[in-house]
Amino acid sequence: MTTSTSTWQQIKFFPQSARLFLMATIINGVIFSTWQLFFNFFILARGFEKDFLGLINSMPSMAGLFLGILMGMLSDRIGRRPAMLLGLSIFTVAMGLQLFVQSQLLLLMLAFLGGVGNSLYFISQAPFMMKVTNAQNRSLMFSLNFGLATLAGAVGNIFAGQMPGWFGGFLGVPADSAQAYQMVLMVSVVLGFFALIPIFILKEPVKTQSINEVKSNQWALLKKTMKRGFTWKLVLPELLLGFGAAITIPYMNLYFSETFNMKSNVLGALFSLSALLVGVGSILGPRLVQKFNSKIRVVVMTQASSLVFLLVLAFSPFAWLAAIGYLLRGMLMNMAVPLYNAFCMENVAENEQGVVNSLISNSWTAGWAIGPFISGLIQIRYGFQPLFLTTATIYCLSILSTWVFFSQYEKKKLAADLVLEPGLV
Repeated sequence: MTTSTSTWQQIKFFPQSARLFLMATIINGVIFSTWQLFFNFFILARGFEKDFLGLINSMPSMAGLFLGILMGMLSDRIGRRPAMLLGLSIFTVAMGLQLFVQSQLLLLMLAFLGGVGNSLYFISQAPFMMKVTNAQNRSLMFSLNFGLATLAGAVGNIFAGQMPGWFGGFLGVPADSAQAYQMVLMVSVVLGFFALIPIFILKEPVKTQSINEVKSNQWALLKKTMKRGFTWKLVLPELLLGFGAAITIPYMNLYFSETFNMKSNVLGALFSLSALLVGVGSILGPRLVQKFNSKIRVVVMTQASSLVFLLVLAFSPFAWLAAIGYLLRGMLMNMAVPLYNAFCMENVAENEQGVVNSLISNSWTAGWAIGPFISGLIQIRYGFQPLFLTTATIYCLSILSTWVFFSQYEKKKLAADLVLEPGLV
């Protein structure tokens, strides 16, 4: 497939399993965005305090942090399609039960269980995409999965934002009541089961390695994978990015509100536009990979470019300029996410992909488990500017480590693949 092949032509050549997987991504993106939009309001409307809200929101991340590696091993053991079905089913059922449980302990347990299911589903995605793609369309597949989820979430939020008013009128209760929010979330859970249909229908390509080999040597394989220096080279840039993002990104609404007195409706429009640009940018990423014939070069180039706009966002005296910085920073930084993920999966053995993907995911989660707390302490004492500078510095370290670790490695690998590929002279 030549570099002139259009994105649409590449999509048409995707196998049916890839297209069904992307259909599940779109459905799940709409449902998950609706849940994120209204679950906090639902918990508070039921009379729980904000400290409990923070605790229940931390449970999914804790589940991924503590059990992510085991979920990766389970995915390697049972296969990607069964793992995605199981994970998505657990996640959806746990979400539904949270709408009817009153006990705080049970709510926390269900949130943790939902995090386990989501972790299993998420960790299985990248290895599955490796199976249904080749070197020519892999970047596009990873980018579409990331971009379509973001775009679906943005579109879903537009429609979901009207639903509390509809249900409030239908039930004769205020739009911001627990009953109205519960109905909206119930709709999202019911629709969430439809994401299982394409996953159930799709067929997973046959494993290239023996199933018995995976089952009998899994713990030895985990130990071997974690001892390999290359594994930790893949993990380190993500760990740095996760920590750098965690100390500023969760507080963007506060930054714009406190610094520029930006109203909530303007913030909502800004964040929706950002999600749309992130989705569009991630789909454009594979075209850059074709142009430069390198994932690592594009990852480093887009991430480095985003630093300029991060500093514009941090130090602009004008709200409109800060908003432009926010939009372009988000698009450029997130454009690299699926490309780096594809690079990681391409450079580990198939029977190690679940474990390695879980390690990379856990490294990001670890940063987000620590970063927001530290950020809150710094905000109280020094404001936002030191946080932005810290984030920019950490991002620089991540970008440099990516370039140092992988630029020459990728160049040599591409040269070797060119020599080995039949039919080329």
